Amino acid sequence: MSKASPLPGHKVRGSTTGRPIMALLDQLGRRWTLRILWELRDNHLTFRELQQACGAASPSVLNSRLRELRELRLVIHTRRAGYGLSPLGRGLLEFFTPLQAWSDEWAKALEGATGRPD
Repeated sequence: MSKASPLPGHKVRGSTTGRPIMALLDQLGRRWTLRILWELRDNHLTFRELQQACGAASPSVLNSRLRELRELRLVIHTRRAGYGLSPLGRGLLEFFTPLQAWSDEWAKALEGATGRPD
């Protein structure tokens, strides 16, 4: 594994405890990580398709994040299908569904209070 990937049991940004949750939060807080996982939620995508879906992600940052996510076993890659979520990645994504539902409700609440979400 590369030293760039935050791992359970090791120091990570903002924590010296080595707790798995801290390693996960470190990785999820990295630029483009959440967007990559979200874009892979329904389909496998080629690098170009993923880059297009992520908009402004530079090829070098996208490559770096994909390498980290593969090392952490959240993303898989096959020549035929491209990049997709691994079983661990799918398990993580299951926690995003309630967050999406909550964020929809939050947006409605903000819209009702201000006339539009900011």
